[in-house]
This record gives sequence, structure tokens and C-alpha cells, in this order.
Amino acid sequence: MPPPLQISIPTTHTSPSPSPHTVYNITLTLPLRSHILQKRYSDFLTLHSTLTSEIKLAPPLSPPPKSWLRSTVSSPDLVETRRRSLESYLRAILDADDSRWRQSAAWRTFLSLPANLVAKPATSSTAAAADSDALDANAWLALHRDIKSRVHEARLALRQREQASTTTEQHSAAADVKAALVKAATGIARCESALKTLSDGESWGGGLGDGEVRRRRDLLVSARKEVEGLETQLRGLAVKGLGPGGEMGGAVASGADKKGLWEGTAVAGGAGGAGAGKGGIKTGRVLGAHKETERTRELDNKQVLQLQKDVMVEQEQDVLEIGKAVSRMKEMGILINEELVVQNQMLGMLEGDVDRVQSKLDVGKKRIAKIH
Repeated sequence: MPPPLQISIPTTHTSPSPSPHTVYNITLTLPLRSHILQKRYSDFLTLHSTLTSEIKLAPPLSPPPKSWLRSTVSSPDLVETRRRSLESYLRAILDADDSRWRQSAAWRTFLSLPANLVAKPATSSTAAAADSDALDANAWLALHRDIKSRVHEARLALRQREQASTTTEQHSAAADVKAALVKAATGIARCESALKTLSDGESWGGGLGDGEVRRRRDLLVSARKEVEGLETQLRGLAVKGLGPGGEMGGAVASGADKKGLWEGTAVAGGAGGAGAGKGGIKTGRVLGAHKETERTRELDNKQVLQLQKDVMVEQEQDVLEIGKAVSRMKEMGILINEELVVQNQMLGMLEGDVDRVQSKLDVGKKRIAKIH
């Protein structure tokens, strides 16, 4: 994942006013968007002094020293050297482990960053969270397209899971489905967080209109329903695999062989007991036929126990997901109720307007009748 903010100073130019001086073109790069700022050398010195006074600690690097003997206007070599040094200065702050410089107001003001965007290095563990806030309108659409592709991958993997003939293939396909669904759910959460920022108008480059926000919110609701539907299908296949219908076939031993084995054990147990009743009825403990499934046929006792533990964990996760789904449905119900209240109020206002217009029409008709 790319970092939320990249900084470089690729070029410079000379400005003639108010007096000839060198301007450094700072390029700020976000996903699918870039922005260029123009700063003088004195602006960097002011930034450095402000950061040092605010944080009570100097940044990891210092700006290049001022040259009293030469001017950058007449010395291209000095311009290039200073450009590289200033670029290294900004990147040192960007890549520093200490985030206090990046979180300061002076840094955001210098780079014209919005309050919700704090530049962080690509190696930071929180880069993913910051990237969600850095999404603009175009990046949001790109992320939504990625979500749709993840859902498509999950649907294909689920189809492979249904058509798999061996346990290994089933487990592999199920893992692919879960991985794609997790990525899709993560993308939906990032889109929801970024959409709040875009709807508040705090994103870089302006916010979105109410109609566009509602359209994108509907897209997220549709994507979430698709993800939840695929999760339900996957759980249904897992439960079906544990049912008695999965005991047909098998590579290790057939159902008839195992049934005969258990019947032989039961006969031996009956012979060693108190005796047999009339008509060959066996006495003592009778062991029934052990039902096998595709998931348990090739497993020993320890592996079956571990499988049951895994199933219990999956069931607990399913319960949590159901709880989340119920909570979302409750929230949707509350929102629908609020919307209905607003619509009823609007209908009441419309009814009042209709009555007023009708009364005015009646007055107009009476006046026309008097004229005639």
C-alpha cells in the first residue's frame, strides 16, 4: 500500500519579484492526486525554527546553511545542492519515528494540509488508517472498484469450493473465499470512514454534494450485502460438509467396511458378556455405526478434536457476525424511521401549501366571476 503522503522537490525556478530569488517547487503526492507548493528558502528556515520552538526538539535534519558569499540566482550549482538538502530535510521529518513534528500545526500550515491529514512514513504501522483519511473522491472510486473485484474473486473461489472433490481443495478454496471477503470488508470500512470525511467537506480538494454522498453510501450498502451473502453461503457449505450426507464415498475406507468392523466388535463384546439371549440376541454394550463425513474421514482422534474446536470457534465468530448484522439492521431501522418522520413533516407542509394555493384560486375565481 502506498504511503498516504510523499514529498519531493523535483524542480526550482527564479522569481523576479519583489526581488530576484529562487523558488522551490514542492510536490505532494497522494493516491491518484498530486499538489505543488512554491516555497522560498526563508520559508524553510521559518518552519525549522517554529518546529523547534513548538516541539522543544529540533527535527532530525537541519536546513542547509545560508550562503553569504554566493547567491542562488547566479549559481546553479548552489541551487541544486540546496534543493537536494531541502528535499532531504522534508523527507527526514516525514520518515522520522517521532510523529510530533508531522502532527504540529506548523508542518500542516507549511504544506497546506487539511487538519485530518497527517503525513506519516510508509513503514509506519498506522499508514493504512491514515490512507483512509487521505482518500479523495477519485481515490474513493478506485477503492470501491477494488472492493468489487475482491467480491468477484470471492464468488469465483466459492464456486471452486462447491465443485471441489477433495478435502484439501475444499479447504484451499474456503481459505481463498475468506481472504477475499476480509479484504473486501476492510475496503468497505475504509470507504465508510473516507465518505464521512468527504461529506463533511474536510477532504483535500473539497467535499461531495449530498446527492453524491447518498449514491456512494448506497454503493457501500450494496457491497456489504454481497459480502454478507457470500459469507452466509460459505457457512452453509461448511455446515453441509459436516452433515451425514458427506459420508458417501471415500478414499480410505467405505461405509460398509466400517459398519462391518463395528458389528464385529459388538459380537465380540456380546460373547464375552453374560451370554446371548434366545434367538441370537446379543447382550452387553452395542456400538452403533460411526457416521463419517468428508471432513472427518481421514482424521485421527486428535485431528477430529481439533476440527471440533475449530468449528466451535467458527460458530462463535458467526454469532458475533450475526450480532453485528442485527445491530446494523437496528441502525438502518432507526434511520428509516427518522426519514419517515421527515417525509411526513414534508407532506404536512405540502398539504398546507396546497390548501393556501387552493384558497387563493378560490378568491381568484370569485373575482373573475364578479368581473363577468
